[in-house]
Amino acid sequence: MTTAIDVAGVVKTFGPVRALDGLDLSVTTGEVHGFLGPNGAGKSTTIRVLLGLLRADSGTVRLLGGDPWNDAVALHRRLAYVPGDVNLWPNLSGGEAIDLLGRLRGGLDEKRRQELLERFDLDPTKKGRTYSKGNRQKAALVAALASDVELLILDEPTSGLDPLMEAVFNEVIDEWKDDGKTVLLSSHILTEVEKLCDRVSIIRAGTIVESGTLAELRHLTRTAIAAETAQPATGLDRLPGIHDLDAEGTRVRFSVDTAQLDGAIKHLTQFGIQTLTSQPPTLEELFLRHYGDELAAEEALASSSEVSS
Repeated sequence: MTTAIDVAGVVKTFGPVRALDGLDLSVTTGEVHGFLGPNGAGKSTTIRVLLGLLRADSGTVRLLGGDPWNDAVALHRRLAYVPGDVNLWPNLSGGEAIDLLGRLRGGLDEKRRQELLERFDLDPTKKGRTYSKGNRQKAALVAALASDVELLILDEPTSGLDPLMEAVFNEVIDEWKDDGKTVLLSSHILTEVEKLCDRVSIIRAGTIVESGTLAELRHLTRTAIAAETAQPATGLDRLPGIHDLDAEGTRVRFSVDTAQLDGAIKHLTQFGIQTLTSQPPTLEELFLRHYGDELAAEEALASSSEVSS
């Protein structure tokens, strides 16, 4: 397998602020890779380094086999970038803006362009200044997806889109992946990432703290179990890895560390399992595993501020 993006040990500082702190990120050719992290974690700085808009202080960055800083012009003909807040030329029509963006990348597939305009329900004859945020986003997506490029870098690409258009976006990205092309998707919509991405990297304080497939990451957290047994299940509270146990008669609910899941199920079988529901951890739970303490601290700070005021 070839690597479309290979970042190793990258450091980027802004004065005393260390925005990237030894960042490692690897994206395989042909995959959709989710890039997750809250505001200030380093996602935007990483993307700017990949686009050649910022130069890393140290470390190595390879994009499609080239150096984003030294080979920016050549690489930008092979990739398309869609930010989360698109600005268009106010006096150009949407279609003219799409064509201009396409020419910067070496041209557009006209048939594909027309198909995408119809699927995203975008009128290309209207001026850019009349477009809503969602329509500006659609124009940038059409320009990117109709280009003959190898890599998409998407930073909150569905910002401003309604649920119907989000579904269209998901379909188009699936088709893009089927063609063997690569996507780096930075998004705060965890269900979107969970649905589209082959692998996920979570960034915290400028460092990748977890990276892998959802299946690989799920072992890091807990699985929710709901069961009904022929006889009341006892002894669960003495098993390792059991949390939030709620037993009422023959019904029981609990969460269990994934590494201890097998033992918990074997224990339940002693009481005659009649129904069993197993809910694997969601991407949101994986994400909160790394940011739950920060969110709790923010909530505590907000509460104390309200009390003092």
